[in-house]
Amino acid sequence: MGAVFTGIVEELGEVVALEASGGAARLTVRGPLVTDGAATGDSIAINGVCLTVTAASDGTFSADVIGETLSRSSLGALAAGSPVNLERALRLDGRLGGHLVQGHVDGTGTIVSREPWDVVRVSVPPGLARYVVQKGSIAVDGVSLTISALGDGWIEVSLIPETLARTTLGGKQPGETVNLEADMIAKYVERLLDGGQRS
Repeated sequence: MGAVFTGIVEELGEVVALEASGGAARLTVRGPLVTDGAATGDSIAINGVCLTVTAASDGTFSADVIGETLSRSSLGALAAGSPVNLERALRLDGRLGGHLVQGHVDGTGTIVSREPWDVVRVSVPPGLARYVVQKGSIAVDGVSLTISALGDGWIEVSLIPETLARTTLGGKQPGETVNLEADMIAKYVERLLDGGQRS
């Protein structure tokens, strides 16, 4: 089994560099909390994308990002100085405060609007819409959130002050892209009901 996360952001980090090479990239991030004790091969979620640490020292770590991940997520748009949500993989003796998140981004959405009390509407790609239900869970840029409303091609989530202060979602504005990961249980249920026919 790969790494599992909770969608509870541990630290708001900062991109040091994103160096493109061919169709891939190397991402270097400053995050003293998540790098404390980090070793090569550990998993850290960056804006909800599970990446493998290739080097760590002095409060920063690096990870390689393959082309498929760059095309399926918003990581390719990062630049030096970009804030990022960081979470280390869940330890077996840890507390599950959010929901089970794999760090496998299903697609990206766009912030459509923000309303007072920080109700945020996000567009959802058609292939992902079948996995969202009202009061269900979704990870938005790696943040575990409850869907408060949904419609044709969109969901709404309500952000509490703690989420606004401790994650990148506090600064996201309409038109910006976010990574989305549907609840993995919904995907497994669909596959079981399909008799394993979908690939």
